[in-house]
Amino acid sequence: MGYLNGLLEQQRLTLYPLQCELPSMSRPLYECIITGVRPVDSGIVNNHIVRLSHHDSIFSLATAQGKVTAAAAYHWMSELYNRAPYDAVRDRFTDDKSLNIQHGCFYHWDHYPDEALFLDAEQLRRRHQPDFLLIHPMNIDDAGHKHGLDSRQYRNSARVADIILSNYIPQWLADGYQVIVTSDHGMNNDQSHGGILQEEREVPMFVLGDAFSHRPAAVKQTDICGTVCQLLGLEHDKAYTQELLA
Repeated sequence: MGYLNGLLEQQRLTLYPLQCELPSMSRPLYECIITGVRPVDSGIVNNHIVRLSHHDSIFSLATAQGKVTAAAAYHWMSELYNRAPYDAVRDRFTDDKSLNIQHGCFYHWDHYPDEALFLDAEQLRRRHQPDFLLIHPMNIDDAGHKHGLDSRQYRNSARVADIILSNYIPQWLADGYQVIVTSDHGMNNDQSHGGILQEEREVPMFVLGDAFSHRPAAVKQTDICGTVCQLLGLEHDKAYTQELLA
């Protein structure tokens, strides 16, 4: 990811290594990132558990405290925090202030183009000016499942995401947003993930913005939720990484 690493070289962002929780699977780790609860404690322990979250999330805490929330994301996010099961006709385009994710553009195709997804997200941002916006592209994971970790397709999908980010990050920062770029999990050469291999568990977390300290810190995936709540000025009882914050 040459753009993000270019910013890193110029000390305009900070990169922290993370080890994802277990199992290293998507839906369990969506729940972990958004609620701060490990999969073995949340009960969302595989991708086939289709129900609403049982825990306070960034979305529920933000909406309860008068913040505006939005997401351009895979439909599992809608199932965890809005309504389950997902009904594409009802839920793909969501505008409902009574829901945890008030403004949403959800998709249910793993190959849905990242370029389109970021356009969806930017449209939500400009229209609704959310306090918290989740942007969740899927093409890197899709390429990994089709071609494996050590493949040009997997690497190139990450490069494409980096190029897309380079078109948006400067404006997000200019508009006062704090930006976190991370992943739920990695990938292995068996074209899967879910276990304890380093390549399945080790993920990056890039942070950009003046609300971050940019100092050395040991960051846990379970701390992301609470750290975002701190950035949003929310009352919460989530764990967070104080050293990350200015």
